[in-house]
Amino acid sequence: MEAFAETARLGNVSRAAEILNLTQPALTARLQGLERDLEVELFVRGARGMTLTDAGRALLPYAQRVLAQVSEGRKAIQELRTGKVGELLIGAAPAVSTYFLPGVLKTYLTTHRDVRLGVRTGHTEEVLEMVLRREVDVGVGRPIRHPDIELIPVFDDELVLVASRAHPFARRGKVRLQELAADRLILFDRASSYYELTSSLLRQAGVVPESVIELDNVEAAKKMVIEGLGVALLPRMALLAELRARSLRPVRLSGAPPVRRPIVAIRRADAGPAMGPVADFLAMLGTRA
Repeated sequence: MEAFAETARLGNVSRAAEILNLTQPALTARLQGLERDLEVELFVRGARGMTLTDAGRALLPYAQRVLAQVSEGRKAIQELRTGKVGELLIGAAPAVSTYFLPGVLKTYLTTHRDVRLGVRTGHTEEVLEMVLRREVDVGVGRPIRHPDIELIPVFDDELVLVASRAHPFARRGKVRLQELAADRLILFDRASSYYELTSSLLRQAGVVPESVIELDNVEAAKKMVIEGLGVALLPRMALLAELRARSLRPVRLSGAPPVRRPIVAIRRADAGPAMGPVADFLAMLGTRA
């Protein structure tokens, strides 16, 4: 189409070939190929150059629109490569979207103001489905196995035993895991991997808490602990403000290994190399590791 439009504009094959950096025979072959494909003659060849036939005049505006769209497409790809425009759709697990993602996105948007941003939340299994259905560009959650995805490490979160400032555990600063059996344990969100991590730790140690409060979110669990209603193992990323304010006190567990949960970015394995907004977002996640 480019060969046709340029020849129509200039009315001369030699000059059109020069503009397009082609040899005259190569340009002529392209024009002849287009005419064969359309089964019409597009030009009248004369001593004064190339003149459009009726068919050529009918085709020209369509060729011009195609070339304009190709030019716009090239511009869009170039802008995408800069990472400053485009779209970024993220799926995130609840704790990630509440305690980790806001700070990352605040920094991201300082240099990506024109990127259209969308965030959807769900447990990691739901985030996986969002990625597989191409509803989001990238997911952030715990590692989950699937043959059609790739996992990109972001950081390791840690479960921290916390108590209120007035709790005996807070004054001691360190307790044995078995001592949790005599206290009230506050758990959150049965569908969360953190719930299973906590339950598994206690089962392996043979610890059965005297009583348990089960809640559906981390914020409620923190409030219960602050009010002295029990102790809880909570993700460190959810505790930064309370630990800084000392409204919750960390308590070391002696005789128990650290309980960590990797946080990863989730991408379709066939998505190809990340570009633009997605590439910049993944790079920013890497700096938070």
